[in-house]
Amino acid sequence: MAKQKGIIKLEGTIGDITFYKSQDGFLAKGKGGIPADRIANDPNFARTRENGAEFGNAGKAGKTLRTALRALLQNSKDNRMVGRLASKMVEVIQADAVNPRGQRNVIDGEAELLEGFDFNKNGKLGRALYAPYTAVIDRLLGTLTANLPAFVPANMIAAPGGTTHFKIVSAGAEIDFENESFVVDTNETAILPWDNVATAVINLANTVTANSTHPLFLALGIEFYQEVNAVKYPLRNGAFNALSLVKVSGL
Repeated sequence: MAKQKGIIKLEGTIGDITFYKSQDGFLAKGKGGIPADRIANDPNFARTRENGAEFGNAGKAGKTLRTALRALLQNSKDNRMVGRLASKMVEVIQADAVNPRGQRNVIDGEAELLEGFDFNKNGKLGRALYAPYTAVIDRLLGTLTANLPAFVPANMIAAPGGTTHFKIVSAGAEIDFENESFVVDTNETAILPWDNVATAVINLANTVTANSTHPLFLALGIEFYQEVNAVKYPLRNGAFNALSLVKVSGL
C-alpha cells in the first residue's frame, strides 16, 4: 500500500487502485492477489492455511477475553487494542507444544504470556500506579485478589493533568476458550481523592468457579476523574485510564 500525498485526498476505486482512509491516514492499494479457492485447496498453500487457522483461533480467543472484561474495557482501551491483543494471542498459540501446526490453540498454549498486557497503550498501569500491590490467584478457592497497602495518592499515582480523584478497579475472569464462554467478577474502590492523605488498605477480591479447569485472568486498573461543582466526571473520557492483566494462571 502507498500513502496519499497532496492537498486532495481520495476515497473509492479508480481502475485497479483503491483509495481509502485508515488510522494511518489516507492510503492507496492495488487490486489483485491470489484467488481464495486456490489458497483453500492448493497444497502449496498448506502453511498459509495453517497460519490462517491459528490467526483465526487467536482472534476468537481475544474476542472472548475482551467480552469478559468489557465492563472495564469501555473505560480503558486504545483504538488498536484489538489487534495488539490478537497478536499476543498468536504468541500464546504458537507456544502450544502439543498440537500440530494449524491446530494449536490457547488452551494448550502458554496463557501466562498475556501477563502484563496493557489494554490502553496511552495509559499503562506501570506508568500510573506506583503503589506496591500483590496479585494472587487461588484456583482451588476460585478467588483472584489484588491487595494494596495504604499509600499516599499524590506520591504513588502519576495522574494526568486535571485529575482530582481516582478509582482502583479489578476483574477476575475464568475463560472457556473452547466454548467461547466465561465467568467474570468485577470489583472497585469508591472514587477517592487524589491528595496527600493516605488511603486505607485496599483489598479487591473477585470470585469465579472454585477449582476451575479453565485459564484464569486477574485484571487491575485505575480510572481518573475531575470534580466540577461537586460532580465527578471521567477525565478526558477515560483516555488515560489504565487496565492490565497483572496475573494469569493457565492450566
